[in-house]
Amino acid sequence: MELDPAAREVHKAGKPVELTYKEFELLKLLFSRRGVALTRDEILQAVWDYDYTGETRTVDMHVKALRQKLGEDIITTVRGVGYKMV
Repeated sequence: MELDPAAREVHKAGKPVELTYKEFELLKLLFSRRGVALTRDEILQAVWDYDYTGETRTVDMHVKALRQKLGEDIITTVRGVGYKMV
């Protein structure tokens, strides 16, 4: 997988992958902290902004969408913590 933050593009196996704005921001965050488990609250604050008052399950839904588009093994669930990119 290749991530180009400046162009806001993601490629998998050389082919472009269409992501929503929030999916891209979430992927960029996880990519920048690769190997580090982030809590849902940390992700919400970084991607949705500090004052976000919606459901924390929105993180789960966006992770699910990224897994469907990029592969199940790219983002792992860390039980009791949150998510990390491997």
